[in-house]
Amino acid sequence: MIPEQHVLTSVSGAIARLTLNRPEVGNSLSEELVKALRAELDSLQKRAEIKVIILAGAGRRIFCAGHDLNEFAGQEDQEILRRDFAGLTGLMQQIMAQRQIVIAQIEGVATAAGCELVAACDLALASITARFAVPGVNIGFWCHTPQVQLARTIGRKQAMMMLATGRMFPAAHALAIGLINEVHEPEQLDEAVTALALEIASKSASVLKLGKESFVAQAGKSVEDAYAMARSNALTNLQHDDAKEGIAAFLEKRQPRWQ
Repeated sequence: MIPEQHVLTSVSGAIARLTLNRPEVGNSLSEELVKALRAELDSLQKRAEIKVIILAGAGRRIFCAGHDLNEFAGQEDQEILRRDFAGLTGLMQQIMAQRQIVIAQIEGVATAAGCELVAACDLALASITARFAVPGVNIGFWCHTPQVQLARTIGRKQAMMMLATGRMFPAAHALAIGLINEVHEPEQLDEAVTALALEIASKSASVLKLGKESFVAQAGKSVEDAYAMARSNALTNLQHDDAKEGIAAFLEKRQPRWQ
């Protein structure tokens, strides 16, 4: 028997695509899928030529249904449960720390940890038919880990509305509250995601890496500390070869030649 391939990986130039590949169970985040996804991200982290990662789900019905509840049902071993949650929360932090810009491409439903996955990505584009929910409260379980990303992405009030009601929200609402960046017709989504990935991939790899690190780090600081870090990072950035080349190219009215 051929072992199940939980994550499908393809690379085109500076863009990598990772596809959650458990459509028969809503691309739910089993321990094995999380391990596979983290391994793929770790491999791509070492590849400086890859600038953008697109994260998608197999099939059009469900992007990601969140945690695989089959692994929870009747499970009394606390060590297994701790390991499961550690892997999942580690995945979200790994996406935030990834050197590449990560774009979520959402078709269908994103629920619970699947919604958390969307929030953890740097950017998110969705089909107009996509829907979003953190419905744990409906089955007697608060969505504890998704709230971390949601509160930081869409704010306390909007996050609490999703968490406390467990409602399913349409893509238009997700766009309005800042959970996603753009909404497209289903047949145009792939083209839109590719176009955005190519636009970002045209930038300097070193600057994208430095910029993402700076953005994530400042978000967790006070305004005073964030500005202090930003000043330091700006001075460091000015010494980069790509910054010198980019400024020269701008003044000379030509396209930059990134190092």
